[in-house]
Amino acid sequence: MKNLLVPAALICSGHLFDGGKLFESAVGFIVFCLTGSCVYIINDIKDKERDRLHPAKCKRPIASGAVPVGAAAVTAAVCFAAAIIVSLMFLKPVSLLFPCFYLAMNAAYSMGLKNVPILDVVILTAGFFIRVLYGAYIADIVISNWLYLIVLFMAFYFSLGKRRNELKAGTQTRKVLKYYSMEFLDKYMYVCLTLANVFYALWSMEESTVDHYRSSYIVLTVPLVFIITMKYGLDVESGGDGDPVTVLLGDKVLIVLSLLYFIVMFAILYIL
Repeated sequence: MKNLLVPAALICSGHLFDGGKLFESAVGFIVFCLTGSCVYIINDIKDKERDRLHPAKCKRPIASGAVPVGAAAVTAAVCFAAAIIVSLMFLKPVSLLFPCFYLAMNAAYSMGLKNVPILDVVILTAGFFIRVLYGAYIADIVISNWLYLIVLFMAFYFSLGKRRNELKAGTQTRKVLKYYSMEFLDKYMYVCLTLANVFYALWSMEESTVDHYRSSYIVLTVPLVFIITMKYGLDVESGGDGDPVTVLLGDKVLIVLSLLYFIVMFAILYIL
């Protein structure tokens, strides 16, 4: 789900039906799925003892013992090797720096940086941001700085929300939670959410945006984006672990609203 940010730049550019760019974005999506799988396996191997104490994470394959550590490590290596091969075969060689940096950053996170307050949230946020940068680079898309800011602050909002609900759940499996308070996380969550909504509104009204898409209708999506983020915020405050994918897939109304947004944006960018 998170890797759908890879083709986001292409979709927002209005060039979705450019065969070459679409192929490169599809390959990039596969590369990041393989890299992300490697990262998740490394993290689960490192956290297997702690995950066994968590009410939900104890069911993960490595923590539960369903998958041996050795087999998991081999799988991780195969996934990243496949990512390198696919990238070198179909994309610009320099593009490989993005998944390599993503892997190194997350390996450092798993090895201890996740216990450093603020930095742990920055790394979680960077994971979202790198996907967008990567997708724009491989498809040779130049996108608005406003969109980068929207993604950046929404990613901060998601990451802070995840920490908020982990703290609220009272689990003792993440050391960094002792540095945070609900008041701190709530405050900065909604600062980030406010900025993301404001930046989206500014992007939709930007003269260059209207000229690029030859449409002034994008501003009509601002209320819909606000409703979606408001519903997401309600779900986060209602419980759960705060993981963006879990929140989205666990709320049918949020799924419908998100699909409605994409349909409206598709119509504005490609039909009207």
